Amino acid sequence: MSRNIKLLIEYDGTNYSGWQKQKNNSNTIQEVIEKSIKQITKEDVEIIGCSRTDAGVHAKGFVGNFFTGSKISGDKFKYAINSKLPEDIIIIGSEEVDLQFHSRYSCKSKRYIYKILNRQWPSPIERNYTYHVRNELDIVSMNEAAKYFIGTHDFTSFKNIGSSVKTSVRTIMDCQVFRQEENIIFTITGDGFLYNMIRIITGTLIQVGMGKKNPQDIIDILAAKDRQKAGRAAPARGLYLDRVFY
Repeated sequence: MSRNIKLLIEYDGTNYSGWQKQKNNSNTIQEVIEKSIKQITKEDVEIIGCSRTDAGVHAKGFVGNFFTGSKISGDKFKYAINSKLPEDIIIIGSEEVDLQFHSRYSCKSKRYIYKILNRQWPSPIERNYTYHVRNELDIVSMNEAAKYFIGTHDFTSFKNIGSSVKTSVRTIMDCQVFRQEENIIFTITGDGFLYNMIRIITGTLIQVGMGKKNPQDIIDILAAKDRQKAGRAAPARGLYLDRVFY
């Protein structure tokens, strides 16, 4: 009988081409975990991921699920899989769930974090985990701008070409910016996100923080439905999938 196993995954995306398996490219998080599971179960499984994180993006609370005929206890899978994984991927938790559970379609919302190192010099230690911005950023203005993203909007201005979706309308429940010592942390929670949407929002907020855009400009950028009106996408390395809500 087939069983449905849910995994809670943390990974450093620096050395990978993103989550999703690709033709002629085995260097993805999904591929690495699937190969590890095959070593344990001798089955060819496909992990359903909650999101398609891009190359270089990290995750603290990524959720995936797969079906198996293995008799390994649900909570023991994390130990078995971790014994086969490289050190930049870890299964934090595993459990058997209802057969109807789907990591992506059962999801109600997701929270992402973006980390900006805001000081004169970049950090050799944090270079793969933060985006360095030398200019002093105005947190108050950035937070004011962030509030305009909350609600249900058409985010066409904040998606890159390559996003094949039926609609660009998404609902943002929370969006805020705060300082943590030398870091500026941007958090956003929504029911879904378009291709590069969070990175483009971050890049636009950085422009606000530099005084190149006013907080109220976000209203016009959303209304324009024009990618050229928004800022440049911030690099992938500062982005983390923090938590998935079901």
